[in-house]
Amino acid sequence: MKTSVTMLLLVFLFCISCSSADVINDTEPPESGIYFPPFGSSTWEARSLSDLGWNNNELQPLLDYLEDQNTKSFMILHDGKIVVEAYMNGHDANKLWYWASAGKTLTTALSGIAQEEGLIDINTKVSDYLGTGWTSASLEKENLITCKHLLSMNSGLDDSTNGVEPEDLEYMADAGTRWAYHNVYKKMQDVLAEASNSTFKNYFNTKLRDKIGMTSTKGGWLQLNDFNVYWSDTRSMARFGLLIYANGKWNSEQIIPEAFLNEATNTSQDINKSYGYLWWLNGKSSFHLPGSQLKFSGALVPNAPDDMFAALGKNDQKIYVVPSKKLVVIRMGEAADSETFALSSFDNDLWEMINELID
Repeated sequence: MKTSVTMLLLVFLFCISCSSADVINDTEPPESGIYFPPFGSSTWEARSLSDLGWNNNELQPLLDYLEDQNTKSFMILHDGKIVVEAYMNGHDANKLWYWASAGKTLTTALSGIAQEEGLIDINTKVSDYLGTGWTSASLEKENLITCKHLLSMNSGLDDSTNGVEPEDLEYMADAGTRWAYHNVYKKMQDVLAEASNSTFKNYFNTKLRDKIGMTSTKGGWLQLNDFNVYWSDTRSMARFGLLIYANGKWNSEQIIPEAFLNEATNTSQDINKSYGYLWWLNGKSSFHLPGSQLKFSGALVPNAPDDMFAALGKNDQKIYVVPSKKLVVIRMGEAADSETFALSSFDNDLWEMINELID
């Protein structure tokens, strides 16, 4: 049965207790009056569509479209407050779902924290932390690869396999000269574990999860096909998106350094202008996609605001952050159409409908 506006209103009441050029995401920072939901409570303040001057008539068509596109959950935050929260296709607020590659940005956040603590320097070569031989490249070529290359997806290692064992990580080009979407970024998690003298999971829990109230009793890093994949409820994903929207600050505590986060959400290299440190960037003049060396002209998501940046995961897991509109948008679920690794046609279609709602 289609998600109804009546159901959404019940959720609402419950919650109350430039151009296509290579623009930089340097819009005015969010106002200081951002709302941060409390820890350990189901209470999360809300705002109504009418209060924001949005088009109520476009809400139900949006929800119907989302349900038809295999969505499990969908949220829109405005300055931290919930405007839309909907669950469908057998999902609910207490169920978990995987972030897939949208969770890459959690590694980015931890990298910024570790650098601020003096544990790492992303401009340092990876072998300084992991030792030599972590790839099958020659020592000369391996030593060209820095932590920044892992975060920027331009390590130069062969992307034809998903594995991250030394035998999988073969030299293809000098670091910095070739962009390719690759699981090698996961070696950054090993760097963080070594540098923090802990495990990646423990470092994540202490430095990020627990500081913003992401659920600790449900979800977490689960091992799937030799890789850690993050699972959570929808509101935990929304909390992380809110942290990013607030320039890395939660209430009065600066958790992710603002300067690092600004680097992470702007072009990180000259090849794929629409990629930062594991974040996808809109409003640039061109982009590359996973599994291809082709260069595509235009913005990543033409219907979305130019300053939008996003965490994109397999089968259309989404965190969209739009500073100019004061929005964080979350989508979890099955693939909207066919299986994808990051961007899909769903992004642009969804933003067309979001624009009808918010404009």
